[in-house]
Amino acid sequence: QLQASGGGLVQAGDSLRLSCAASGLTFSNYAVGWFRQAPGEERSFVAGITGSGGSTYYTTSVRGRFTISRDNAENMAYLQMNSLKPEDTAVYFCGVDRATRRIGMRVWDYDYWGQGTQVTVSS
Repeated sequence: QLQASGGGLVQAGDSLRLSCAASGLTFSNYAVGWFRQAPGEERSFVAGITGSGGSTYYTTSVRGRFTISRDNAENMAYLQMNSLKPEDTAVYFCGVDRATRRIGMRVWDYDYWGQGTQVTVSS
């Protein structure tokens, strides 16, 4: 089970930190991905991290602004989002992929998903 939290309504330029709490699985055996879905759009990849935390990858639009991390001892993953823009507005989802060394960029790469947390950035 995954539980995403930390979303909210912020102004452009502000920061938010999203959290993804995992339970019922050996968290370090799974890569983690953050995706987002805006109204009328498909769910798209934002950032990913391997099971060990040794490798990360970001979609171009967030590179340099967002940072993905994880704490395997706490079964937690995070997405630190800085310099937020109105175009970052979406529901953000965390997913886990049992291919622990892969950072999948497709929705179907992931085995389990959290329920999503809304991020709204006003201009």
